[in-house]
Amino acid sequence: MHRSALKYAVTLSLLATAMPALAQDKPSLEIVWPPANAVITLGDDIDKSFGVVVKSNFRLLAAGQCGDDDQCGHVHMKIDPRGNTCNIPGHPYNSMNSDVGGDLIKARFGHCPSPDGIHVIGILLANDHHKPVLVDGKPVTALVTVKTKK
Repeated sequence: MHRSALKYAVTLSLLATAMPALAQDKPSLEIVWPPANAVITLGDDIDKSFGVVVKSNFRLLAAGQCGDDDQCGHVHMKIDPRGNTCNIPGHPYNSMNSDVGGDLIKARFGHCPSPDGIHVIGILLANDHHKPVLVDGKPVTALVTVKTKK
C-alpha cells in the first residue's frame, strides 16, 4: 500500500470510530416556531392556545417510554418563566408533552392574567422521570419572546 493511501485509510478508520460519539453530543433544545418577536393570534379555544415546535437531539417520547435510552425525554413549558402567573392551576408549568411526546407542545395562554401582550415562552428538557436534563450543572432550556393578540 502506498504511504499516502495508508495515511488516508488510517484517517478514515479514526473518523469512523469517532462517529458514534456524535450521537452522545451534549443535549440540546431550541424553539423552531414561533420565531423571536413574532406576533401570534391566540386560538379561539378556552385555553387561547397555539402550538410551539421544538427541536432537540433527544428523542422526545411520552414519559415512561424511554426505557434505558438516556438520550430520551420530553419537554415542559412555562409561559413567563420568571413567575408562576401563567401556570396551569396547581401545576409548576403551563404545558408539557410527556403524555404524547414529539416536538409539538401546546402553549395555553388562557391561564395568564393577561393573555394578550408580550410574553416569554420557556421550554425545559426533562428526562423520562420529569427531572431536568443538565449540562455543566445547568438545565437545558430554550426561550423565545412573542407578542400575543386576540
